[in-house]
Amino acid sequence: MMIRLYCRRKEGHDNLCPECQALLDYAHLRLSRCPFGENKTSCRRCPVHCYSPLMRERIRIVMRYSGPRMLLYHPIETLKHL
Repeated sequence: MMIRLYCRRKEGHDNLCPECQALLDYAHLRLSRCPFGENKTSCRRCPVHCYSPLMRERIRIVMRYSGPRMLLYHPIETLKHL
């Protein structure tokens, strides 16, 4: 949801651009292989960093933009996340 918000609002695309789609696919792949499974904390607090340095920076940029705006565009999802 955060990647879609970033792509739509920051980059101005109606649908996910190829770069954002690749980031979303990468995030799903890494989360599916997480050794902590359902007990996972946030990635910031995790002792194992699954993302490559490039993808970590890209997701950090997306989260910095989308995080504060999530409450405006997706309030229920934001509350569930917290």
